[in-house]
Amino acid sequence: MSVFRHYAGAIATSFLLISPLTTDAMAQAYPAKPVRMVLPFPAGAPSDIVGRAIGQKLSEQVGQNFIPDNRAGAGGNLALGMIASAAPDGYTVVVTSPTIAISPSLYSKLSYNAFKDLAPVARLATIENVLVVHPSVPAKTLKQFVALARSRPGVLNYGSGGAGTTNHLANELLKHLEKINMVHVPYKGATLATVAAISGEVDEVIVSVASALSLIKQGKVRPLAVLSEKRVATLPNVPTSKEAGVDGFQMSIWYGMFAPAGTPREIIARLNQEVFKALESKEMQQRMAAMSINPWPGTPEQMEELLRTETARYAAIIKSAGLRPQ
Repeated sequence: MSVFRHYAGAIATSFLLISPLTTDAMAQAYPAKPVRMVLPFPAGAPSDIVGRAIGQKLSEQVGQNFIPDNRAGAGGNLALGMIASAAPDGYTVVVTSPTIAISPSLYSKLSYNAFKDLAPVARLATIENVLVVHPSVPAKTLKQFVALARSRPGVLNYGSGGAGTTNHLANELLKHLEKINMVHVPYKGATLATVAAISGEVDEVIVSVASALSLIKQGKVRPLAVLSEKRVATLPNVPTSKEAGVDGFQMSIWYGMFAPAGTPREIIARLNQEVFKALESKEMQQRMAAMSINPWPGTPEQMEELLRTETARYAAIIKSAGLRPQ
């Protein structure tokens, strides 16, 4: 054996021996500088609220700031495309919503592939939806509303935050399950759709419990059902959709954290560990409960499984609604 080969082998062996220590040390030292937390929607949107709350707690835990960076546009896909092309060093992450599962069925030319270009970091939280109607609508229960829509095909309408949004697809799911015909009225955001329901411009809208809570208490809209498996603590008298007689009509808004593909596993593990610590803290649970947000920490594997399941589910809803990719 030549001297060169002898030393080359020794160097390679040494590298293999110290490599795990190096990566472990990297994870322990991480983060050594601020982390950019990209948020795909404007300030005040649910994903922004969730992201900022978690980012603040993570900053306190690790001693480096998680800096929110709102990058709204293209239905959330602008931010996801940015993450896909960012350096995989753990210093850029994104907090996303079902947008990441909906977009593949709505857009034929995305700048990223969620399963190839992004790495799941953690499952974060859920926000429940509630179906509300204008007080003038002569229906006190969900089944009565369905019966009313069935007796007036194409007469009742509903508002949404735009084509392909969760409140649009939730109504399309209801239409499919109950074989009813309602008119879709899209708005530029869920807030405007909610305002339309308050004024009576539309008969019905599906919005987050957090957005609807004060309106319900003021009597500006009437809740018929929450779209969750269990009743919501802040609306204890409102039945679930299953209790209200429509089985299979569930649609929660979930949130997850992703990093660029290729981010070291040790860094992803460290981030996941810190997310669990944050979401399991009593302080965060109380803070989120006050905002009608449900902590739902999960591993990278659980986040990936959720993404796969929801991508298939939304694809089926979009197909049944007759929506074509743009």
